[in-house]
Amino acid sequence: MSSILNLVKQKIGKPYEDLEFLLECFREVLLESNAPELAKLLPWINPAPEHIQFRKRDIQLYSIAFQFLNLVEINAAVQERRRQEEEHSLSAVNGLWAQNLLKLKDAGLSQEQIVSLLGNMRIEPVLTAHPTEAKRTTVLEHQRELYLLLVKRENQMYTQAEQEEIRREIKLCIERLWRTGEIFLEKPDVMSELRGILYYLMNVFPEVIPILDRKLVQAWKSIGFDEELLKNSNVYPKITFGNWVGGDRDGHPLVTAEVTKDTLRLLRFDALVVIRRQLSKLVKELSFSYVYEKATEKMRLRIKEMIAELGEEGEQAFARNHGEVFRQYVNLMMAKLPIDVKREHATELKDEAGKYRYAKELLADLFLLQESLITYGSKSIAYAEVHDTIRLVQTFGFRLARLDIRQNSRFHDLAIAQLMKAASQDGDAFLEWSEQERIAFFNQELQSQRPFTHPNMSLEKEAQAVTDVYKVLSEHIQKYGHYGIGSLIVSMTRNVADLLAVYIFVREAGLLHEEAGELACPLHVVPLFETIEDLQRSKEIMEVFLNHPFTKRSLAYQQQINGYTRPLQQIMVGYSDSNKDGGILASAIALYKAQQELVGVGKKYGIDIQFFHGKGGTISRGAGPTHWFLQALPFGSINGNIRLTEQGETIAQKYANKMNAVYNLELLVSGATCQSILHHFVKEEPYPFLSTLERLAEESKKFYTDLVHDADFIQFFSEATPIDAIEESKIGSRPARRTGKRSLADLRAIPWVFSWSQTRYHLTSWYGVGYALEKLMKENTASFEELKKSVKSDVFVRYILTNVDTSLAATDEEIMNNYAQLVKSKAVREKIWQSIVNELRRTKEMLTLLLGRPLEERRTNHYYSNLLRASAMEELHYNQIEMLKLWRWQKAEGLSKDAENTLLGVLLTINGIAGALRHTG
Repeated sequence: MSSILNLVKQKIGKPYEDLEFLLECFREVLLESNAPELAKLLPWINPAPEHIQFRKRDIQLYSIAFQFLNLVEINAAVQERRRQEEEHSLSAVNGLWAQNLLKLKDAGLSQEQIVSLLGNMRIEPVLTAHPTEAKRTTVLEHQRELYLLLVKRENQMYTQAEQEEIRREIKLCIERLWRTGEIFLEKPDVMSELRGILYYLMNVFPEVIPILDRKLVQAWKSIGFDEELLKNSNVYPKITFGNWVGGDRDGHPLVTAEVTKDTLRLLRFDALVVIRRQLSKLVKELSFSYVYEKATEKMRLRIKEMIAELGEEGEQAFARNHGEVFRQYVNLMMAKLPIDVKREHATELKDEAGKYRYAKELLADLFLLQESLITYGSKSIAYAEVHDTIRLVQTFGFRLARLDIRQNSRFHDLAIAQLMKAASQDGDAFLEWSEQERIAFFNQELQSQRPFTHPNMSLEKEAQAVTDVYKVLSEHIQKYGHYGIGSLIVSMTRNVADLLAVYIFVREAGLLHEEAGELACPLHVVPLFETIEDLQRSKEIMEVFLNHPFTKRSLAYQQQINGYTRPLQQIMVGYSDSNKDGGILASAIALYKAQQELVGVGKKYGIDIQFFHGKGGTISRGAGPTHWFLQALPFGSINGNIRLTEQGETIAQKYANKMNAVYNLELLVSGATCQSILHHFVKEEPYPFLSTLERLAEESKKFYTDLVHDADFIQFFSEATPIDAIEESKIGSRPARRTGKRSLADLRAIPWVFSWSQTRYHLTSWYGVGYALEKLMKENTASFEELKKSVKSDVFVRYILTNVDTSLAATDEEIMNNYAQLVKSKAVREKIWQSIVNELRRTKEMLTLLLGRPLEERRTNHYYSNLLRASAMEELHYNQIEMLKLWRWQKAEGLSKDAENTLLGVLLTINGIAGALRHTG
């Protein structure tokens, strides 16, 4: 066994004993498979090899070892939270319901004040499939199975013989994982990505929601609050889900109107499958002998209505379970679900008379069931099983997740110009118009329902693509209502005209609502402010947009059809491009200020602002501890509503295993709820550190942009990182560049971050921070000292600096230098490398000054986990560098077959390193 594993076991203990156990099982699998030479290469339980050329199987071996490490650490975290709750109290775990409710109670809020706002909370994680998930779905399934077996092994009830059987099952699972290909040989299509998302929506989240509700009740009681206040299902925070797969077409030509149509159909069908599954469970639980004649009058009347609506099918449903009226009632609900069922399996949608059209109709029947059970005297069932069913329908509806439609503002420009041409207008002139000219044109156009085009008219590419998808939305809304459609998001929103253009597309599809001769849009039109410049202009843009007559009418109509208490405007803010644009400090401060100003705009116009946070899986793209992230948001910015993306590998990390999924969703829901309620009742105080942080942001941005805009930087980036291999990978269906140009501006933020993390630079999450801090220390000692004191007391400052600190801990100067040697030009290499390494050292020094103690003392678990990972990653980096050299040479020499084979090895190292780091981009 390696000395590093022994050291980590001594310092941390249990999880790394589990790691050793899994590696020993893997060793046995390899020996039994006649692969003793591979068994000798297993990291951590063998001496480290001396820089050998890895074969593809060697790389996969390391990749699986890192998967083991990730699994045991997740399991250890779950067990540690249980231990803290058992030995101390429910409030001992940071960021969960008990601690957050206690915080509200300590702030002087009564249980009545808290419960009055609980049910107004709307929290929506939005699942996306950007090319950040480097694992195949099959591999994820094997990992989930292995995790469950690891948990099972913890149970002390099993005999030695049973433990041996569990060990045998673990070995079989490891063998399946070993024999399953690690990487995509072909790019997955959008529907394959959708199936990955559907797994969580159908099999994980429906099980998590009732557990989350019970944890709220337990926490509520634990701090002395009255459980009776939580008996009404409507007082719980409203959790729903969003989805981008099949709707996000920004730079993604494979997301066609047909794909969107199929996605909407599949989401509706699978939602009904989930609901039918729950109703089937409910039927089994309601086995009370209680005849129809004894049911409440309201229930008897509703049963008669349902039978009449369903005809013969209703009579057959009611005939089952004679003398058990509650079961008969649920049988009728199941019969009214608009799906065709053959041999107890749902096969297709069945839209016909007598069936439910909307989920709210089913909810009304469920509330009647709950009321009838309470009258009957079975309150426990009413507040348990029926409550769980109500919550499931409230969460998933007949849509499973709302589908957002996202497209780039430039694509929309071309589509408008082409629509004008089709209507014999000067579309080319539109592309040259100023913003004010465009707004004047849209104002005139939006006075009537008349579209630019007529059905079946042949259009140019962009106009055809846009009008086709809006027609799909129109057809879906006509059949099923607007409930399955999320937001119409305009990425790279530059001005008000970009948003008004969407109203034109809605008009083309015949979707505008007309009342008293005035038009309104039923769907949310949402800006996405991504660059630092656009974030800085967001207040000005939204002032004009929210004051526009068409927007005012649209928000009022949306309030009416959605049942909002006030008009609501969603605004999406982007963490990835703003970071790529100006570095981590400038991005964080621009996002904070923009949200602060936009909250003010909402107050000015009496509109609730719902922020939609476009976060990724790395610190450079907005990742960080959920509870700290929520606490670090500007005052009043949650205000009862929050959406945020869950991207790529973060979905598997957070939600693949049920109890981990409960924990991560509880962090989000309880944290957002606590912040929102607290800010509702307490007075806002001026933020004291903003001017200092703005100064730091300005200095760090200048220093960062000086580097990335250096004439030689792109050459360094292109040669010192595996960006070219990442662009060739088959990980996701989306292209790495928006238009295919080789420029920093055109490169997506995800592969940009992915490339820097692969090489252990993590440049985007620290570069410029050290320079700005050192400059502040030298020029304004008092401000620097105040900042130093604020680290302990100010959550926003601590959140930013801790995230930078986490990234610095993952850097490795020696490995970074090895990648720098790939740059052919010595002059370019030495110039850019020196700038980077100097700033790395300076940033580490400044962070140690501010945070007081080294990482080893402050975050022991994190430090030793990194140490263990780094010891095994060295070989993967060495092999990646060697293979990159060979692959690039083979391509240059025209040896395409050899290059293709070598690329597969490079991609395996990318997978292995991504697994070791626990993120890609």
